[in-house]
Amino acid sequence: MNFERSNKLYEQACRYIPGGVNSPVRAYKSVNMAPVFVKSARGAYVTDEDGNRFLDYIGSWGPMILGHASDIALKGVEEVIRAGTSFGAATAVEVDVAKLICDAYPSIDMVRMVNSGTEAAMSALRVARGYTGRDMILKFEGCYHGHSDALLVKSGSGTLTYGIPTSAGVAADTAKHTIVGKYNDLISLKEIFENDGKRIAAVIVEPVPGNMGVVPPKIEFLMELRRKTKEYGTLLIFDEVITGFRLAFGGAQEYFGIKPDITCLGKIIGGGLPVGAYGGKRDIMNVVAPLGGVYQAGTLSGNPVAMHMGLNVLRYLQSHKELYKQMEENAKRLQEGFETNIADTGIKAVTTRVGGMLGIFFTDQCVKTYEDVMMSDTAMYARYFRGMLERGVLMPPSQFEGIFLSAAHTTDDIDKTIEINRRVLKEIQINE
Repeated sequence: MNFERSNKLYEQACRYIPGGVNSPVRAYKSVNMAPVFVKSARGAYVTDEDGNRFLDYIGSWGPMILGHASDIALKGVEEVIRAGTSFGAATAVEVDVAKLICDAYPSIDMVRMVNSGTEAAMSALRVARGYTGRDMILKFEGCYHGHSDALLVKSGSGTLTYGIPTSAGVAADTAKHTIVGKYNDLISLKEIFENDGKRIAAVIVEPVPGNMGVVPPKIEFLMELRRKTKEYGTLLIFDEVITGFRLAFGGAQEYFGIKPDITCLGKIIGGGLPVGAYGGKRDIMNVVAPLGGVYQAGTLSGNPVAMHMGLNVLRYLQSHKELYKQMEENAKRLQEGFETNIADTGIKAVTTRVGGMLGIFFTDQCVKTYEDVMMSDTAMYARYFRGMLERGVLMPPSQFEGIFLSAAHTTDDIDKTIEINRRVLKEIQINE
């Protein structure tokens, strides 16, 4: 394939944009190539600036659940834009979206719109601290909750570590209130609560991590999280920026049958436009200004264009819940095809899946924890990515990102991907 125009655009972008991209994963550094610049997309396919057409398994990192440029999502958008794109004032469509979210999530009585998943997580933690009067938060290594200062920390070699910033510019005093535990590790969880449970305002977790690849949760781990947080008066925050309205209409909490205290949602509630939200029970959300003393605001929060598109998508999902079964069946078909190819070629790789989300890791380890994920052969993934791309399939440009299916992916698309996967793995095997 020819990527001449993408390469030229990248050269120009590097002069004006840090690293040539506006989000690090787009840089394609981990797959050792310049990024593909997308020009347009429709359904399950994207087309780049060189005219190359790819079967897309990124889907804007999850929210394009109906496919790109869906007629359902776009219905009436032109009229909304002509009526005005932003007012800095309340609109009726905000109420419609809020009501639908509360109807879909029994754990949510009230919801506040924001502009991104990062803002949703940051605000949810502020609410938890304001509600409980505590300062400490617990997150888990490998779970990503946006780039607010308090969450850009990782753990060291021990069972748990107090705030070590993983980004320059994050003050140690900010990170010191964050504890990092091991995802899916019940022993680590028990130790953390025995030592600091009465000081922890909130536990924030991706119920299904999608930013270290897709790592299925142990159901007993999620259940123990719910038990421990109730026991110690700590709020449980489910970061459903990825899983919300994707695993099921009621998100991961419906899928696993566990209700958190606060839920964070992302771009899917805006039909893929920049938007986020956080919500919970009424007594918790009553601490948010103007009702309470926890301040959070945003001029573009509840933007009418994003709310209109989101309402289109959410109403469609509400009346077509069979789509979740369709996506899960296609994802299972894709996973089984990948596993057959892996077995036939002898390549050291494993797959993971939760609903319509998949992961492929180049390791012979069963992937259950962050440590397992970090055993992956990233150089081999880079070869795999380039092989798939050259044959017209766009996979995540990082070993540590998830594969997302949409309702626009057909059985033929899945079978095509399986066959291309077979050829790429065979090529890697021959060159080993």
